[in-house]
Amino acid sequence: MNHLRTITCLLTFGIAVAAAPAVRAHDPAAAAATAPAAGKLIPVTAQTDPAWLARARASYPLDTCVVSGDKFDGGDMGKQMDYVYRQPGRPDRLVRMCCKDCVTDFNKDPAKYLKAIDDAAAAKAKA
Repeated sequence: MNHLRTITCLLTFGIAVAAAPAVRAHDPAAAAATAPAAGKLIPVTAQTDPAWLARARASYPLDTCVVSGDKFDGGDMGKQMDYVYRQPGRPDRLVRMCCKDCVTDFNKDPAKYLKAIDDAAAAKAKA
């Protein structure tokens, strides 16, 4: 009887393992296939949808550069530079920075700075 229970358990485990999706952490191609698509910063231009841009500017939670923390309009760096962060399968995001050096830093780790914008929006919503 014990052997029958052991065999049943092993078969159940084997079916569960076979039904689970294969994950190959050591396979770079598999990791790339499951990673979100990389986004791209696009400068705001006259071709940017003005209605979307007005809404995005009105709801933007920061009055400082998301990368450096420098204050806009009257701060050290002057007027902000507006960009659209476009990522396939996700809504466009407004990102404001103070200079081209910050654009370079943003592109090294966009998720970090997008999270900072999201955190600032959440804090603003609670206030």
